[in-house]
Amino acid sequence: MDAFSLKDKVVIVTGGTGVLGNSFINAVVEAGGSVGILGRNADIANERADAINKAGGKALALVADVMQEDQLIECRTKILDHFGRIDGLVNGAGGNQPEGVLMPNEDLFNMNLAGMKKVMDLNLWGTVIPTQVFGESIAATGNGSIVNISSMNSKRAISRVLGYNLGKAGVDYYNQWFAVELANRYGDKIRMNAIAPGFFLTEQNRKMHLTPEGGYTERASMVVAQTPFKRFGNPDELKGAVVWLLSDASKFVTGTMICVDGGFSVFGGV
Repeated sequence: MDAFSLKDKVVIVTGGTGVLGNSFINAVVEAGGSVGILGRNADIANERADAINKAGGKALALVADVMQEDQLIECRTKILDHFGRIDGLVNGAGGNQPEGVLMPNEDLFNMNLAGMKKVMDLNLWGTVIPTQVFGESIAATGNGSIVNISSMNSKRAISRVLGYNLGKAGVDYYNQWFAVELANRYGDKIRMNAIAPGFFLTEQNRKMHLTPEGGYTERASMVVAQTPFKRFGNPDELKGAVVWLLSDASKFVTGTMICVDGGFSVFGGV
Protein backbone atom coordinates (compact mmCIF):
# COMPACT_ATOMS: atom_id res chain seq x y z
CA MET A 1 0.00 0.00 0.00
CA ASP A 2 1.26 3.49 -0.85
CA ALA A 3 2.13 5.23 2.43
CA PHE A 4 1.11 8.55 0.88
CA SER A 5 -2.36 7.30 -0.02
CA LEU A 6 -5.46 8.63 1.74
CA LYS A 7 -7.61 5.75 0.52
CA ASP A 8 -10.41 4.94 2.99
CA LYS A 9 -9.61 8.08 5.01
CA VAL A 10 -12.22 10.79 5.66
CA VAL A 11 -10.83 14.29 6.10
CA ILE A 12 -12.65 17.51 7.03
CA VAL A 13 -11.23 20.74 5.61
CA THR A 14 -12.38 23.93 7.34
CA GLY A 15 -12.13 27.01 5.17
CA GLY A 16 -12.88 24.58 2.36
CA THR A 17 -14.67 27.26 0.35
CA GLY A 18 -11.57 29.48 0.10
CA VAL A 19 -8.73 29.61 -2.41
CA LEU A 20 -6.19 27.65 -0.37
CA GLY A 21 -8.99 25.47 0.97
CA ASN A 22 -9.79 24.40 -2.58
CA SER A 23 -6.25 23.07 -2.95
CA PHE A 24 -6.56 21.20 0.34
CA ILE A 25 -9.82 19.48 -0.60
CA ASN A 26 -8.50 18.56 -4.04
CA ALA A 27 -5.31 17.19 -2.47
CA VAL A 28 -7.36 14.88 -0.25
CA VAL A 29 -9.46 13.62 -3.15
CA GLU A 30 -6.51 13.18 -5.50
CA ALA A 31 -4.81 11.05 -2.83
CA GLY A 32 -7.89 8.80 -2.70
CA GLY A 33 -9.58 10.21 0.39
CA SER A 34 -13.12 11.37 1.09
CA VAL A 35 -13.54 15.01 2.06
CA GLY A 36 -15.91 17.13 4.10
CA ILE A 37 -15.88 20.66 2.67
CA LEU A 38 -16.64 22.94 5.61
CA GLY A 39 -17.24 26.65 5.11
CA ARG A 40 -19.79 29.43 5.53
CA ASN A 41 -20.57 29.76 1.82
CA ALA A 42 -23.15 27.06 1.11
CA ASP A 43 -23.17 27.68 -2.65
CA ILE A 44 -19.42 27.17 -3.02
CA ALA A 45 -19.35 24.19 -0.65
CA ASN A 46 -22.11 22.44 -2.56
CA GLU A 47 -20.63 23.36 -5.94
CA ARG A 48 -17.25 21.90 -5.02
CA ALA A 49 -18.76 18.79 -3.47
CA ASP A 50 -20.95 18.18 -6.53
CA ALA A 51 -17.98 18.56 -8.88
CA ILE A 52 -15.93 16.04 -6.90
CA ASN A 53 -18.77 13.53 -6.69
CA LYS A 54 -19.55 13.80 -10.40
CA ALA A 55 -15.88 13.15 -11.16
CA GLY A 56 -15.96 9.93 -9.15
CA GLY A 57 -14.64 11.24 -5.85
CA LYS A 58 -16.37 11.40 -2.48
CA ALA A 59 -17.25 14.75 -0.93
CA LEU A 60 -19.81 16.22 1.43
CA ALA A 61 -20.67 19.90 1.86
CA LEU A 62 -20.68 21.04 5.50
CA VAL A 63 -21.98 24.56 6.06
CA ALA A 64 -20.78 26.12 9.31
CA ASP A 65 -18.91 28.96 10.98
CA VAL A 66 -15.82 27.60 12.78
CA MET A 67 -16.48 29.99 15.67
CA GLN A 68 -19.89 28.39 16.33
CA GLU A 69 -19.49 25.14 18.24
CA ASP A 70 -23.12 24.12 17.84
CA GLN A 71 -22.87 24.36 14.05
CA LEU A 72 -19.70 22.24 14.08
CA ILE A 73 -21.37 19.60 16.23
CA GLU A 74 -24.15 19.35 13.64
CA CYS A 75 -21.50 18.91 10.95
CA ARG A 76 -19.83 16.16 12.97
CA THR A 77 -23.11 14.28 13.15
CA LYS A 78 -23.68 14.78 9.43
CA ILE A 79 -20.28 13.48 8.33
CA LEU A 80 -20.35 10.52 10.73
CA ASP A 81 -23.80 9.57 9.44
CA HIS A 82 -22.57 9.88 5.85
CA PHE A 83 -19.07 8.36 5.98
CA GLY A 84 -19.04 6.58 9.36
CA ARG A 85 -15.72 7.99 10.52
CA ILE A 86 -13.39 11.00 10.60
CA ASP A 87 -9.68 10.33 10.10
CA GLY A 88 -8.29 13.81 9.61
CA LEU A 89 -8.85 17.52 9.94
CA VAL A 90 -7.25 20.42 8.09
CA ASN A 91 -7.83 23.65 10.01
CA GLY A 92 -7.79 25.89 6.97
CA ALA A 93 -10.28 28.53 8.16
CA GLY A 94 -8.80 31.90 9.02
CA GLY A 95 -7.39 34.91 7.22
CA ASN A 96 -7.46 38.66 7.63
CA GLN A 97 -10.26 41.24 7.57
CA PRO A 98 -10.28 45.00 6.84
CA GLU A 99 -10.87 45.93 10.49
CA GLY A 100 -7.68 44.07 11.41
CA VAL A 101 -5.41 46.21 9.20
CA LEU A 102 -3.41 49.24 10.37
CA MET A 103 -2.31 51.38 7.43
CA PRO A 104 0.96 53.42 7.58
CA ASN A 105 -0.94 56.73 7.81
CA GLU A 106 -3.07 55.58 10.78
CA ASP A 107 -2.31 56.33 14.44
CA LEU A 108 -0.39 53.46 16.03
CA PHE A 109 -1.90 54.26 19.44
CA ASN A 110 -5.44 54.45 18.13
CA MET A 111 -5.71 51.05 16.47
CA ASN A 112 -9.02 49.31 15.98
CA LEU A 113 -8.42 46.94 18.88
CA ALA A 114 -11.80 45.25 18.49
CA GLY A 115 -10.96 44.55 14.85
CA MET A 116 -7.52 43.19 15.73
CA LYS A 117 -9.05 40.93 18.38
CA LYS A 118 -11.70 39.68 15.97
CA VAL A 119 -9.04 38.61 13.47
CA MET A 120 -6.85 37.11 16.18
CA ASP A 121 -9.78 35.11 17.54
CA LEU A 122 -10.77 33.82 14.11
CA ASN A 123 -7.31 32.47 13.39
CA LEU A 124 -6.58 31.04 16.85
CA TRP A 125 -9.97 29.94 18.17
CA GLY A 126 -11.12 29.07 14.66
CA THR A 127 -8.42 26.40 14.87
CA VAL A 128 -8.96 25.33 18.48
CA ILE A 129 -12.76 24.97 18.38
CA PRO A 130 -12.97 22.59 15.38
CA THR A 131 -10.22 20.47 16.94
CA GLN A 132 -12.27 20.23 20.14
CA VAL A 133 -15.36 19.17 18.21
CA PHE A 134 -13.82 16.70 15.74
CA GLY A 135 -10.72 15.54 17.64
CA GLU A 136 -12.21 12.73 19.71
CA SER A 137 -13.73 11.11 16.64
CA ILE A 138 -10.38 11.38 14.85
CA ALA A 139 -8.54 9.75 17.76
CA ALA A 140 -11.08 6.93 17.78
CA THR A 141 -9.84 5.72 14.38
CA GLY A 142 -6.50 4.82 15.97
CA ASN A 143 -4.52 6.57 13.24
CA GLY A 144 -5.72 10.16 12.94
CA SER A 145 -4.03 13.37 11.88
CA ILE A 146 -4.78 17.07 12.35
CA VAL A 147 -3.08 19.70 10.19
CA ASN A 148 -3.12 23.34 11.26
CA ILE A 149 -2.39 26.24 8.93
CA SER A 150 0.16 28.70 10.22
CA SER A 151 1.71 31.58 8.26
CA MET A 152 4.88 33.56 7.61
CA ASN A 153 3.20 36.22 9.78
CA SER A 154 4.15 34.27 12.88
CA LYS A 155 7.80 33.91 11.85
CA ARG A 156 8.72 37.52 11.06
CA ALA A 157 7.18 40.92 11.84
CA ILE A 158 4.81 41.61 8.94
CA SER A 159 3.49 45.17 8.95
CA ARG A 160 -0.18 46.27 9.10
CA VAL A 161 -1.81 42.99 10.17
CA LEU A 162 -1.23 42.70 13.92
CA GLY A 163 -4.37 40.67 14.66
CA TYR A 164 -3.48 38.11 12.02
CA ASN A 165 0.12 37.95 13.27
CA LEU A 166 -1.05 37.35 16.84
CA GLY A 167 -3.56 34.71 15.80
CA LYS A 168 -1.05 32.70 13.78
CA ALA A 169 1.58 32.99 16.52
CA GLY A 170 -1.03 31.48 18.83
CA VAL A 171 -1.64 28.66 16.34
CA ASP A 172 2.09 27.89 16.35
CA TYR A 173 2.22 27.42 20.10
CA TYR A 174 -1.09 25.58 20.18
CA ASN A 175 0.25 23.21 17.50
CA GLN A 176 3.20 22.25 19.70
CA TRP A 177 1.36 22.17 23.03
CA PHE A 178 -1.61 20.17 21.78
CA ALA A 179 0.59 17.70 19.86
CA VAL A 180 2.40 16.88 23.11
CA GLU A 181 -0.86 16.54 25.05
CA LEU A 182 -2.29 14.27 22.36
CA ALA A 183 0.80 12.06 22.46
CA ASN A 184 0.80 11.88 26.25
CA ARG A 185 -2.87 10.89 26.36
CA TYR A 186 -3.41 8.94 23.11
CA GLY A 187 0.05 7.72 22.17
CA ASP A 188 0.44 7.62 18.40
CA LYS A 189 -3.29 7.31 17.69
CA ILE A 190 -3.66 10.98 16.72
CA ARG A 191 -1.03 13.46 15.53
CA MET A 192 -0.99 17.24 15.08
CA ASN A 193 1.29 19.21 12.75
CA ALA A 194 1.20 22.47 10.86
CA ILE A 195 1.93 23.95 7.46
CA ALA A 196 3.15 27.54 7.21
CA PRO A 197 2.38 28.85 3.73
CA GLY A 198 4.42 31.68 2.32
CA PHE A 199 2.73 34.33 0.22
CA PHE A 200 -0.04 33.18 -2.09
CA LEU A 201 -2.53 35.35 -3.94
CA THR A 202 -6.02 34.87 -2.51
CA GLU A 203 -9.27 36.83 -2.68
CA GLN A 204 -8.53 38.31 0.75
CA ASN A 205 -5.16 39.79 -0.14
CA ARG A 206 -5.52 40.40 -3.88
CA LYS A 207 -6.17 44.15 -3.54
CA MET A 208 -3.17 44.49 -1.25
CA HIS A 209 -0.82 42.80 -3.71
CA LEU A 210 -2.12 43.57 -7.19
CA THR A 211 -2.79 46.91 -8.88
CA PRO A 212 -6.02 47.39 -10.89
CA GLU A 213 -3.90 46.76 -14.01
CA GLY A 214 -2.72 43.42 -12.62
CA GLY A 215 0.84 44.40 -11.69
CA TYR A 216 2.48 44.13 -8.30
CA THR A 217 1.84 46.77 -5.66
CA GLU A 218 4.79 48.14 -3.70
CA ARG A 219 3.97 45.70 -0.88
CA ALA A 220 3.90 42.74 -3.26
CA SER A 221 7.24 43.75 -4.73
CA MET A 222 8.68 43.79 -1.22
CA VAL A 223 7.32 40.29 -0.59
CA VAL A 224 8.85 38.95 -3.80
CA ALA A 225 12.18 40.62 -3.01
CA GLN A 226 12.21 38.80 0.37
CA THR A 227 11.34 35.44 -1.23
CA PRO A 228 14.39 33.63 -2.66
CA PHE A 229 12.25 32.02 -5.38
CA LYS A 230 11.23 35.57 -6.40
CA ARG A 231 7.55 34.79 -6.90
CA PHE A 232 4.28 34.12 -5.11
CA GLY A 233 3.28 30.54 -4.44
CA ASN A 234 0.72 28.57 -6.41
CA PRO A 235 -1.98 27.10 -4.12
CA ASP A 236 -1.43 23.66 -5.65
CA GLU A 237 2.12 23.76 -4.28
CA LEU A 238 0.64 23.17 -0.81
CA LYS A 239 -0.84 19.81 -1.76
CA GLY A 240 2.22 17.65 -1.17
CA ALA A 241 2.77 18.85 2.39
CA VAL A 242 -0.91 18.41 3.27
CA VAL A 243 -1.08 14.87 1.92
CA TRP A 244 2.18 13.89 3.62
CA LEU A 245 1.00 15.11 7.03
CA LEU A 246 -2.42 13.45 6.68
CA SER A 247 -1.02 10.16 5.41
CA ASP A 248 0.77 7.22 7.01
CA ALA A 249 4.01 8.49 5.43
CA SER A 250 4.35 10.85 8.42
CA LYS A 251 3.26 8.44 11.17
CA PHE A 252 6.21 9.36 13.45
CA VAL A 253 5.82 13.11 12.93
CA THR A 254 3.97 15.30 15.41
CA GLY A 255 4.25 18.86 16.69
CA THR A 256 6.24 20.00 13.69
CA MET A 257 5.76 22.76 11.14
CA ILE A 258 6.49 22.63 7.42
CA CYS A 259 7.22 25.97 5.73
CA VAL A 260 6.01 26.06 2.13
CA ASP A 261 7.27 29.53 1.39
CA GLY A 262 9.86 29.69 -1.36
CA GLY A 263 12.49 30.34 1.30
CA PHE A 264 10.90 33.47 2.82
CA SER A 265 11.21 32.30 6.44
CA VAL A 266 14.97 31.69 6.24
CA PHE A 267 16.06 34.59 4.02
CA GLY A 268 17.90 37.37 5.83
CA GLY A 269 17.43 39.83 2.97
CA VAL A 270 21.13 39.96 2.08
